[in-house]
Amino acid sequence: MSAIPVNSSVDLPSSSSTATPVPHVASANVDIRQLEIRLGGVPIIAAMDLHVQAGEFLVLLGPSGCGKSTLLHSIAGLLDVHAGSIEIGGRDVTWADPKDRSIGMVFQSYALYPTMSVERNMSFGLRVNGTPKAEIEKRVARAAEILHLQELLKRKPSQLSGGQRQRVAIGRALVRDVGVFLFDEPLSNLDAKLRAELRRELKQLHKNIGTTMVYVTHDQVEAMTLATRIAVMNKGRIQQIGAPGEIYNRPANVFVAGFLGSPSMNFAEGTLQVAGGAVTFKRTGLSVDVTRYAFAQAPRDGQAVLLGIRPEDIALHLDGAAAGDGSGTVALVEPMGAQTIVWMDVQGQQVSAMLSGHAEPAVGAQAPFRIAAEKVSLFDPGSQERL
Repeated sequence: MSAIPVNSSVDLPSSSSTATPVPHVASANVDIRQLEIRLGGVPIIAAMDLHVQAGEFLVLLGPSGCGKSTLLHSIAGLLDVHAGSIEIGGRDVTWADPKDRSIGMVFQSYALYPTMSVERNMSFGLRVNGTPKAEIEKRVARAAEILHLQELLKRKPSQLSGGQRQRVAIGRALVRDVGVFLFDEPLSNLDAKLRAELRRELKQLHKNIGTTMVYVTHDQVEAMTLATRIAVMNKGRIQQIGAPGEIYNRPANVFVAGFLGSPSMNFAEGTLQVAGGAVTFKRTGLSVDVTRYAFAQAPRDGQAVLLGIRPEDIALHLDGAAAGDGSGTVALVEPMGAQTIVWMDVQGQQVSAMLSGHAEPAVGAQAPFRIAAEKVSLFDPGSQERL
């Protein structure tokens, strides 16, 4: 079986024509065990285990080339696996054809038939499969209502906006009786406003139908807003999997910590000072009390560590007060409407802080700051893992 490019279109016709209410069928879990995928002899995914719970919205998040689309395509049956197994709804589908996997897939491109109406685009797979006309009409009407496409059913794709076309592509998958929906960066071709609108509609869609959804993106905003759980991937491996808040607030390693957040997390190398029951992070120009940090193992005096702190957890004292954990020189100010990003030089290191509102300190001004000690993350400089 050969790979199908990300921007291609496939129709995965259903083998069932039984009428059922929304959601069409019970959500299915997905179990991946010791999965290995190679492309051209190059290992892309190695010994991966992943359990997707029935009814959840799992987002595969990571940079380009990390293997997230490859993993999604293997679940869909568009790529052969080298080793391991894939189960959907408790059934081994490792070598099953895409049409036999109870999946519906939405690609990055809309891939609509330009000469067909919205209604016929949505019903194409059902018609090819020989589904009775009355059942097709019922399913299309149901999907159109969920996706707010009732007024557009007779239009051609050329008469639709980008957001409307992507809703039609989603509707084409939605009319099928499937246990899992797979999305491969479906919003990446839309402008920022349309992406925000479609994000909201996808989240509402999942709430309404409750079907298992696996969604690929490199956009952390999409991941944080849509996901029940996020699986952060890098170099073909899952670095951390958990609820959005857990991933953001307790990153498992330096990669996850730096990948999530905009601006990304600030990092500072230093050592721990352990004395009289108190633990303090120390480096030139910076001192942070980390006594209450939830260390996995007891900290050692003089232990080398990497401290991470998010920009929103750094409070600037712009009134000139000297009290604080450190001080920096304002190098750049980025007004962003409801927030302002302030970039500082702290003993030769660039540090970003996020302020609420429209405060704009003068470039070159001294800015004492305090760090929310309860929000810091500490990592081992060697292994890069959370302490």
